[in-house]
Amino acid sequence: METTDNETKPAPKSGTDNTNGVLLRKRAAQLFWQGYTVAEISKQLKKSYSTIDSWKRRDGWREAPVHERVGSTIDRRLCLLVDKEEKTPGDYKEIEALGKQLERMARVEKYQQGGNEADLNPNVKNRNKKRKGKKHKNALTDEEEAALVTAWEAPLFDYQRLWNENRHQRIRNILKSRQVGATWYFAREAFMDALETGDNQIFLSASRNQAEVFRSYIIDFVRDVTGKELKGNPLVLPNGATLYFLSTNSRTAQSYHGHLYVDEYFWIPRYKDLNKVASGMAAHKKWRKTYISTPSTLGHEAYGFWSGRDFNKGRADEDKVEIDLSHDALKDGMLCADGQWRQMLTIEDAEAAGCDLFNIDALKLEYAPDDFANLFMCVFIDDAHSVFKLATLQNCMVDAWYAWDDFRPVRKRPFGNKEVWIGYDPSRTRDDASCVVIAPPGLDGGKFRALEKLRFNNMNFEHQAKEIRKLTERYNVTHIGIDASGMGVGLYELVKGFYPRALKITYSVEVKNRLVAKAKQVIENGRFEFDAGWTDMANAFMTIHRSVTASGKQISYQASRTETTGHADQAWAVMHALAQGDIVSLDSAGRPKRSTVEIF
Repeated sequence: METTDNETKPAPKSGTDNTNGVLLRKRAAQLFWQGYTVAEISKQLKKSYSTIDSWKRRDGWREAPVHERVGSTIDRRLCLLVDKEEKTPGDYKEIEALGKQLERMARVEKYQQGGNEADLNPNVKNRNKKRKGKKHKNALTDEEEAALVTAWEAPLFDYQRLWNENRHQRIRNILKSRQVGATWYFAREAFMDALETGDNQIFLSASRNQAEVFRSYIIDFVRDVTGKELKGNPLVLPNGATLYFLSTNSRTAQSYHGHLYVDEYFWIPRYKDLNKVASGMAAHKKWRKTYISTPSTLGHEAYGFWSGRDFNKGRADEDKVEIDLSHDALKDGMLCADGQWRQMLTIEDAEAAGCDLFNIDALKLEYAPDDFANLFMCVFIDDAHSVFKLATLQNCMVDAWYAWDDFRPVRKRPFGNKEVWIGYDPSRTRDDASCVVIAPPGLDGGKFRALEKLRFNNMNFEHQAKEIRKLTERYNVTHIGIDASGMGVGLYELVKGFYPRALKITYSVEVKNRLVAKAKQVIENGRFEFDAGWTDMANAFMTIHRSVTASGKQISYQASRTETTGHADQAWAVMHALAQGDIVSLDSAGRPKRSTVEIF
């Protein structure tokens, strides 16, 4: 915004009475609202026509609401009266009346922006306060609020500051790399906005469990800074702001109103239905919408929203817009012709903006170029060559919170005494690995459900074995399938010590083919479910594609990386769990040997 000396010094006197201390810019707006033209204002205030016209456009004089126009006039008159050295009794009476009018207009403005009856009538608030008589459960002192402001602003990276600078945008649409702190940031942004303004905030995720991540970030933030534990779901602040944590499965979602945050929307099934609900929640002009996601596939329903195709649909040719989706155009954020502020944030952009959480060179060695581009460089997947398509996997993605009434992860026995199967897949090059707990169907033809997944990062085999043993104490485990083709053999030997029935899976072309064939049959027949918030599991399955063996004589399957480095360990862990009960040959001593997978 343009700043001039006239904006910081008392305005010079002119033919029109100009109150000492009122900025020229404010006086110009008052004259405009009184019916003066830009040319007349320019002449009267001795400012250039272009300056006055620029103020008019930048400050939105023409669009200013009635309460602002009238309030400005009242304010000017009040300043005149207060500035008088000798006041008459009539002046004092008018000052009191004008003060009451300003207070009344402020209450009306707050009420029109989503307030309640107490904003119009303070007596209602005082009456309710006396009636309640006790301190609000989430009350914070002024000192604690000040500490939260300091803690909120201090640790931000430059790209997070850019998000904050653009939070006034009606729609922010951010395509991002994984693990750049977006959920962490927007949870704090929304909470601080609620604390400062009293506005409602709504978090909408693919599943209730994923939405709870936002809530946990907020609770942790307040606890770490103030030592206090926020309570309630939704979270209600003393100023009346309510923070809702919803899933796309929530049938009552559209009944809420507030600033909206939609998380990982490129992985949400039936996105167009979701967007109708989201639009309803943030229809009023005061509410803002923020969409955050890593990329999935070009065929996802949300791609039209990102690309501008949905905006152009049904519009005349002259009204259609063209959106530059290149990284160069969007890396620093850009307000596009369809009203969306878009940004494309890659891992390299994050590093350049101060994020020191990654070793990018190491990641490039660990991931194939295609995988690295999708996970960290905002490149969409073309799943035409994937064995498992996103459209099929989305049919498996459910809101586990609501869909599974027999599974409660917070309990000591999350699944009671019902049986579960465990699958484990080691990393081929790193010290991390994946472990998945699967609930088999209770009836023939029923559904397999992925109840829990563990990621072991930088843990030795002894520690990993201890974690798997804990699973056997929490669940009724009837099968553990472990890939022991290389590095996993050490873990297998440890698990076998406390779970002798553990199945040792030794990879071959035939074994791998039958593992994939069985998983493909289960998934394509709608017999597999996992929480919709587990986008990493969907991504893991999509990286598996057909390949030709070194001899060129056999078709096999592998992840997008090389055979030796592997990827999609979550998907392979699921397949190892599904290998339960498959006995197809005998060893040299005549004992059953389970080395391949029988499809059923």
